[in-house]
Amino acid sequence: MKARVKWVEERTFVGGSGSGHKVVLGTAFGSEGRTPGPSPMELLLIGTGGCSAYDVVHILEKGREAVEDCVVELDAERAETEPRVFTRIHMHFIVKGRALSRDKVKRAIDLSIEKYCSATAMMAKTAEVTHDFEVVDT
Repeated sequence: MKARVKWVEERTFVGGSGSGHKVVLGTAFGSEGRTPGPSPMELLLIGTGGCSAYDVVHILEKGREAVEDCVVELDAERAETEPRVFTRIHMHFIVKGRALSRDKVKRAIDLSIEKYCSATAMMAKTAEVTHDFEVVDT
């Protein structure tokens, strides 16, 4: 896997993935506090949610569940001192579909968090990672 990050100006960078995708990232700067994109730490948190959501949908589809949507809302805290690593991450899953089995949704989330999601495994080295979920019948 490869990636490239290039400084553009002030606190703005463009990241490029080996697969050819680009994302603008940066932190607030200037008198108006302009933010050009998510900060690098926000991207890590988004990536963690995306990694786990991918797993959950994949596991449910393999189990022939009629999943229609999966949202992960993340709430995190960071250390007060440098390096300001994540110390707590809570993941709230909202899984929608037709007649979804609550037990299968729970199992898919647990498998992602505890076994498959490499991003969560890395974050758990410094953060307490917790999760809960709700199932919405459509």
